Amino acid sequence: MPTPANLFRLLNELILFLLGALLVLLAVTRGVMLPTRPSALLTLGVALIYWGARAGMRRGGTSAPEAAMGRQIRSVSLVLVGLLVACIPLVPLRYAETLLIIAGGVLMLRGILSGILYARAT
Repeated sequence: MPTPANLFRLLNELILFLLGALLVLLAVTRGVMLPTRPSALLTLGVALIYWGARAGMRRGGTSAPEAAMGRQIRSVSLVLVGLLVACIPLVPLRYAETLLIIAGGVLMLRGILSGILYARAT
């Protein structure tokens, strides 16, 4: 029987999947414009990179292989999304949509993989 903690983790991964899908949709429909101050995107990118690195260095409570794999997936995906977001103001404008699509795809892939791992663990 799934525990409330596992169900909450599964819900979190579903939300991240939907966030990735929203990023892809916004980039494809060109519904988002870059901010006038690129420092906001750089700050967000650095914060995501820090958050991912911190999540990767944190020790897990269990020694189950699924938990360790899930932690690695979460940390690597946050670092990748942080790098992509930080690169948006640094590259030519025509590549911004491509970077958003890739960042959304990374979040969608993370949601799918982590969701499968959590569902298999229950």
